[in-house]
Amino acid sequence: MPDTLKTPFYDCHIRAAGKLVDFAGWSLPVHYGSLVDEHQAVRADAGVFDVSHMVVSDVRGESSVQALRNLLTNDISKLSDNTALYSCLCHEHGGVVDDLIVYRIEAAHFRVISNAATRTKVLDWFRSHGVGDTETSGAEELAMLAVQGPNAVAKVQSIVEHIFPTHPDIAALPNFGCVWLDDGFVGRTGYTGEDGVEMIVSKQQATSLWNALIEAGVTPCGLGARDTLRLEAGMSLYGNDLDDEHSPFDSGVGWTVDFSDDARQFVGRKALQAQKLAGSTYLRIGLELQERGVLRAGQVVQLDGSDIGVVTSGTYSPTLQRTIAMARVERAHAPAVNDSTSELSVVIRNKPVSALRVPVPFLRKT
Repeated sequence: MPDTLKTPFYDCHIRAAGKLVDFAGWSLPVHYGSLVDEHQAVRADAGVFDVSHMVVSDVRGESSVQALRNLLTNDISKLSDNTALYSCLCHEHGGVVDDLIVYRIEAAHFRVISNAATRTKVLDWFRSHGVGDTETSGAEELAMLAVQGPNAVAKVQSIVEHIFPTHPDIAALPNFGCVWLDDGFVGRTGYTGEDGVEMIVSKQQATSLWNALIEAGVTPCGLGARDTLRLEAGMSLYGNDLDDEHSPFDSGVGWTVDFSDDARQFVGRKALQAQKLAGSTYLRIGLELQERGVLRAGQVVQLDGSDIGVVTSGTYSPTLQRTIAMARVERAHAPAVNDSTSELSVVIRNKPVSALRVPVPFLRKT
C-alpha cells in the first residue's frame, strides 16, 4: 500500500498475515483472518491492537493548565499526577471538534491522545486557542498498542520486566491511571469495554514488545474487532457518533461537560449551558434489529412510519449474536420512542425493518 503511512508494527502485521486497509491515511490490519475470533479473544482473554496512528501531544508549561481548562469540556483541574480523563473539544456553537483522553503527568505536563483523522484540525485548534508548548509525536517516533481483555493486565505484567529495566505493578494502576516505564508509558485505558492498558514506547522497542505479547498468548486484533467491541460497549466513534455539528448532549456524552466551576469559560460553554437548560435537540438511543438485516451508519430511523433520526454506528454483535446500532433521533419524539407500543424501524434498502430500543451500552460488564 504505497500511498499510506506505515506504523512501526507494519512488518509484524505482514508476518501475522494481517489484511491491511487504508484507515485515516495509515496502513492498518482490519483483521488477521477472523474478526469474530479476535473479538471473542478480547472478551474472554486478551488481544492487542496497533493504535500507533493516534496522535500523542505533550503539553507543557505553567500556562498549560489554564489553556486546557479553557478548551476542554471536562475539567483537568480534577486530575492529580498520573491520572486521566476523557473529554471533548467543542466549537463555540457546541459541536464537537474531537474527543480525546488527557493524562496529567505532573503539574505542568499533560499528555493528550487524539484521533488520527482529526490530527490537523486538533493541532490547529490548540495553536489558535493559545496552547503553546506542545510537542506532537506520531508513529514516526512512537509506537502505541492497546492490550485489552480480562487477562490483559496480567499478561502485560508478565512481559514488562523483560523489556523495561523498571517494571512497576501494572495491576495496581486504577482505571484511568498511568505510569512511566523508563521511556515508555502505560495508561489503564481502552476502547473495548474490557480491562486493559494502552502502551506507548519508542519506535525501536516496538517489535520486541509486540513479539513478547504474542509469545505471552495475546491475540493480534484488527480494526474490525476494535469497532465491534467498542460499539457493544457503547463507545463513540468520532466522525460517526460525534461530529462538528452535534454537541456532546446530542450525542450521548453530555457527562463529559463540567459546569461546576462558574469561572471556567471554556470554548462552547455558553451554547452548551443553554442547551442543557432548554434540552438538547437530539437524543442518542440504542437499537436492536428484530428482523434479518445489517444496521449501518446513515440509515434512517422511523417512528410509526415517520423519519425521526439516523443510525450513527451499527454492526452485528458477536457477543450478543444480534445486530445493534446507536442512533441520533429528535428529542421531541422521546416519549413515543420510550413507549413500548410505538413501532420503531430502520430503513434498509428502501424497506422499513423492525427495531427495538435497548439500553446503551449494549453489553454491561459485571
